[in-house]
Amino acid sequence: MSRTFTLSDSLALGDLHIFLGRAMRVDDGSVRLIAGSSVLAVYVSVLHPAGLLDESPTVLGLRTFAIAAGEAFDAVVPVRSLAMRVESQVDAAALSPTEPVTITLPMEVNTVTWAAISPPRGGWLPLESTGSTVLEAAARAGIDEVASAIPTGTGEQIVQRVRTEIWARTIDGLEFVPAGAAFAALSLGFLADDETVAIYETGPWTRLTTRGGHVLVKRRAWSMSR
Repeated sequence: MSRTFTLSDSLALGDLHIFLGRAMRVDDGSVRLIAGSSVLAVYVSVLHPAGLLDESPTVLGLRTFAIAAGEAFDAVVPVRSLAMRVESQVDAAALSPTEPVTITLPMEVNTVTWAAISPPRGGWLPLESTGSTVLEAAARAGIDEVASAIPTGTGEQIVQRVRTEIWARTIDGLEFVPAGAAFAALSLGFLADDETVAIYETGPWTRLTTRGGHVLVKRRAWSMSR
C-alpha cells in the first residue's frame, strides 16, 4: 500500500487544506482516504450514530482530487494530523504553483466506526433536484435551534440527543434528506449562491451533489420504509 499521495499542483493542495479545516470545525476526529485510478476520495463524518440506540443517520462529506497514477490505498487517519502535513507544504508549493505536491500519510487509526461504511460507487438514480437556498435555510434553522435548545453546561448525552432529534428530521419537500445533510453541505462549503443541487438515491443511501462536493446520507433501518 502506498504511504503517500501526489496532488497535481498548489491549487489542489490549497483546496484540500481548506476542506480539512472546515471538516475539523465540524468534527475534529478522523478522515478516510481512498486512492485509486488516479483519484483520491476524501471522506469526513458530519453526523453518525453514537451507539446502537442512536437513531442518527450517517452523514458524510466527500471531496475528490486528482492524484498521480499508481497510488492506491484505503486509510483512516486523524484529520488534524493530515491537515498539519498539508499546511506544512502550502508555502513551499506557492513558490512552484504548477508542480505536483506529495503528502505522506499520518499514522492510521482503527477505531472509527463510521469509516467501515462504504457508499456505493454505482447504481445511483436521479431524484428531483433542489436549490442551494433551500439547504442553506434548513441548515441555518437547525443551527439556531441547536444553539437555543442546548444550555451551557448540558451533559454530553443530552447534547447528543438534541442534535440527533434536530439533524435527523427530514427537510420539508425532500424525501430522505435530513437537515443534517444540509448542515454538512453548508459547513463544508459545498453550497454556492443560487446553485442547483442534484439528488440521487440507491438503496438506503442518498447523495447530494454540487460543484463543491458531495454529501452522502445512509438512513437508519427504521427510516427505510416508504
